[in-house]
Amino acid sequence: MIALLINPEQAGHSTAGHPERPDRVRAILDAIKQSDLGLSPQIALPATEALIRSVHHAGYIEKLDLAAEQGGGYLDADTYMTATSMLAARTAAGAVVTGVDRVLDGTASAAFAVVRPPGHHAEFNRAMGFCLLNNVAIGVFAARAQGIKRIAIVDFDVHHGNGTQHSFELDPDLFYASTHQAPFYPGTGAAHERGRHGTVHNFPLPEGTRDERFLEVYRKSVGPALDAFKPELILVSAGFDAHQDDPLGGLELTSEAYAELAGLIQGWAERHTKGRSVWALEGGYDLDAISASAVACLRALAGNR
Repeated sequence: MIALLINPEQAGHSTAGHPERPDRVRAILDAIKQSDLGLSPQIALPATEALIRSVHHAGYIEKLDLAAEQGGGYLDADTYMTATSMLAARTAAGAVVTGVDRVLDGTASAAFAVVRPPGHHAEFNRAMGFCLLNNVAIGVFAARAQGIKRIAIVDFDVHHGNGTQHSFELDPDLFYASTHQAPFYPGTGAAHERGRHGTVHNFPLPEGTRDERFLEVYRKSVGPALDAFKPELILVSAGFDAHQDDPLGGLELTSEAYAELAGLIQGWAERHTKGRSVWALEGGYDLDAISASAVACLRALAGNR
């Protein structure tokens, strides 16, 4: 069974003309509803403050809350807030936490949080790249609170997840693997960035990379490294902005590549984590591409490609 988690509060996190908009979630949920997957969305509660502050500085959270109280605005050239953005961010993180709970208590084999704002660029004390709270990083601490020690994060967004890497690059029990376009925003994620214990695995890809090369990296490099690490749980930063139709990225993937990758991740989960994986939506800005790719991944997780 797949748990599908949502945060309706995301609709209040919106500003005119910005590509990171509520229509992204609506398009995915509409496509899921029209599919034969048979998934019913479940509304998530906010992540606890204790979990959020396991990842982010208390002063940073207070600063964001104050900005929301004052009506929001732009925090940098890319990242905005509204008066209700922090509720959206807390429930986005809460959806990942709920997904962790569901796979660990055995009521779901996999969970997919179709939420926004995204999270993998959010640093300890800085919002950036459309991200306020690091949803997947918060999910790591939720799993650790339940006794899960060795955790793998797979990040296939077109941008490197700088916030996630920086959260865990000193942690010997956290495996982080990222494929991303380079050179590209945010300028991090070089192949030589391995973390203190060699548990960081970055695979920069040139503009124009297509399915075959992308999947080769996962089959020949990420997979063997993850097998050697032997995680107890896999978390996935699922950004679909490496799709060939995405307006912001320069990679050339198809929805079929995402389905193949989801099958690989499912195989790793079956070998190491009792089939357990938790997915969180990151980027992806073409509505047809993001919805088709998300459904393709869910089909693969359901064993029905």
